[in-house]
Amino acid sequence: MSASLSGRQRLERALAIVPWIAGQGGTASIEEVCARFDIDAEQLQSCLTTVSMVGVYPYTPDALLDAGMEPDHVFVKLPDYFSRPLRLTPTQTFSLIAAGRALLSLPGTHADGPLARAIAKVAAATGATTAVEIDIDTAPVGVLDQLQTALAAHRCVEIEYYSYSRDSWSVRTIDPWRVQAVDGRWYLEAHCHSAEDTRLFRLDRIRELELLDQTFAPPANLAPLAIFEVSGTLPTLTLDLLPGASWVATQYPIESSTQLDGGRLRVTLAVSALPWVERLLLRLGDDAEIVAVDPTLATARADGARRVLARYLH
Repeated sequence: MSASLSGRQRLERALAIVPWIAGQGGTASIEEVCARFDIDAEQLQSCLTTVSMVGVYPYTPDALLDAGMEPDHVFVKLPDYFSRPLRLTPTQTFSLIAAGRALLSLPGTHADGPLARAIAKVAAATGATTAVEIDIDTAPVGVLDQLQTALAAHRCVEIEYYSYSRDSWSVRTIDPWRVQAVDGRWYLEAHCHSAEDTRLFRLDRIRELELLDQTFAPPANLAPLAIFEVSGTLPTLTLDLLPGASWVATQYPIESSTQLDGGRLRVTLAVSALPWVERLLLRLGDDAEIVAVDPTLATARADGARRVLARYLH
């Protein structure tokens, strides 16, 4: 790991470190914490500085989280507010459970540790265990651990990966640069040897991973992770969506959206590859009307239907 952490990295580490130390009775040795969460003492101090500003109104010392470092140990003291019963709305409850389960994938977080037990208690108290199932995209067992090993040792890896845009599997050799959770999904940023360029991979689409003996030199500074960037050169597709298809606006990157009469929504999408837009149009069916389309996409729905039919016939 680099000598300094970004703001997002500090927050991610802190959200895993604080509940773990609190579960150890509020204190742990610096050496143990650093080894467990793969950071050094300076990085640990930056994480604790971040969470020291966490608290509730009126933000007096007794309402702030107290965390710091002594010469040989770390301490965490939760304010009294955290010992009071939670009063959450259903939306807040499900958001809390979803975020907590995503954090359980962080290195050093135990599946049966304090965070996991807290999530289970919240779910049981609110009935979330029976009323709804919250599904967080995760990687196959061991993939995240292997990637953390590769990142620490700067080792190349070979992955078998499913490309959603191309609807195909491929084997790639990559230099893994960082792993990061964004909006409930885990992403791997890496240099792909076959593409000779930077690529972003979703961990839940990695079927196999093998650590290689080959090593690489990681870049000194990485820009903030961008999941999807529209360059302005991609073909676009504009759809009028019935209320039942409004989920498209939250599931796919869109360039614009306009609310129409009758609960309909008009969205414009940038299309990076044909296969995924073919599947989208087939899935939407009569719930979507094509308003404007780039000429290269004009036959996407029909082409997708023919491609699906061909698979059944063969």
